[in-house]
Amino acid sequence: MKTPYKDIYSVLKLNRIVVLSVIIATTMVSVVAIIFVVRQHKYMTEHAFAISTEGSVIPLKMISQYENLEVEAMAHLELFHKYFYNLDANNYERQLEKALWLGNSTVDALYLQKKADGVYNRLLQYSLVQKVSSVNSTIHIQKSPYAFQTITVFEINRGAVIDRYELTTTGHIIHVDRNFPNNTHGLLITDFFEKTLRKLDSD
Repeated sequence: MKTPYKDIYSVLKLNRIVVLSVIIATTMVSVVAIIFVVRQHKYMTEHAFAISTEGSVIPLKMISQYENLEVEAMAHLELFHKYFYNLDANNYERQLEKALWLGNSTVDALYLQKKADGVYNRLLQYSLVQKVSSVNSTIHIQKSPYAFQTITVFEINRGAVIDRYELTTTGHIIHVDRNFPNNTHGLLITDFFEKTLRKLDSD
């Protein structure tokens, strides 16, 4: 006997197809939305924007931190070695205070050792001037902490005599929070060690 109503199984089958279609469509939309958000976030982190005086938005391409790392590490090492070894009777306290912000306890321990050995007292007593001539560093940025070796050439002016020395130092560099103006690069020297010191022949 025929009725105006559809078979219940046909209705359920149709409902199942509709539900599955909605789920598949929703899943696809969600995946596309997630991919779009991830790509947009990556784009935003690689770009900065500035507002001109006319009110227009100017995109500024940012260099990745990895590309900047070697340059910043070199600058950090040069700054530290100049602060720590470029000394005279008038500036040594100020210079050393700045240097201690750029390294960890190994730098502080070396400073205390030099102080105990009377290095800074001799600087004052004989009015010595220790001037850094050059700082050349090599750093391996493939793996953190970043190992480095620095060769610093400095002169000690004893009045009538000027002696030149070459100092080789080693250590590692790690990331820390930037601290303006004390540690603008956000890097810290660890495991600092004065490896060799040799006197250079006079020209």
